[in-house]
Amino acid sequence: MTTILIVDDEYLIADILGYAMEDEGYMVVKASNGRRGLEVLDRERPELVITDFMMPVMDGLEFARAIRAKAGLADLPIILMSGAQGSVGRASPELFAAVFDKPFDINLVTAKVKELIGPS
Repeated sequence: MTTILIVDDEYLIADILGYAMEDEGYMVVKASNGRRGLEVLDRERPELVITDFMMPVMDGLEFARAIRAKAGLADLPIILMSGAQGSVGRASPELFAAVFDKPFDINLVTAKVKELIGPS
């Protein structure tokens, strides 16, 4: 089963994204910040990451850079979700496969996930 890692400190957003991805047949794992996301990444090996930008401990930009620094993860698709920092993500196409501003259209996010990793 195709696994997606969702990293967001706002549980409601993580749940909305998680339920939407599960409805599409993906397996979802979650983390509340970038540091925990890295721990889950090592354990679960997801095919795609959806991350928030503004989080405690390690923000989305630091998290994406840490992923890219790991061996074998240079091509792991990362989608950034941001309420205020979307421009930072758009300025870093080497890190993010897509950037969505909050509030987001869940149908567009789902379509992008399918485009990046295929249907579940």
